[in-house]
Amino acid sequence: MLTAATLGMTGYGLYAVGAALVDVFGPAQLSWIANLIAVALGALLVAAGVCIRVGLPGSLALALTALFGLQSLSLYSAARLYGQVAPEPQIARALFAAVLVGLAYFGAVGNDETGDPAPEGGEG
Repeated sequence: MLTAATLGMTGYGLYAVGAALVDVFGPAQLSWIANLIAVALGALLVAAGVCIRVGLPGSLALALTALFGLQSLSLYSAARLYGQVAPEPQIARALFAAVLVGLAYFGAVGNDETGDPAPEGGEG
């Protein structure tokens, strides 16, 4: 499950970076700062996916930060470009993010033999 979460986060992050770079160097529809933020959040999501796969503490929170940031940027982009926010694409994006976080969380819990964290002070 961790591999699927990592691949999903990496793909989503690379998509966000690629779409923002195309918008910067193509016919710009959004401001440069919004595209710069999208690049940063996409790169952060890729890094968080790798950290989740390795099992670093706090990496799930890092991934959630990037996913929430990309969601809010998507809301901004829809309102800015179309003058309204269609709920279906936003719900689909949020569900995809929830699936990725669920895969990462349950994959990390499944790697532990007991499913419980180690007791304070070691294995004692």
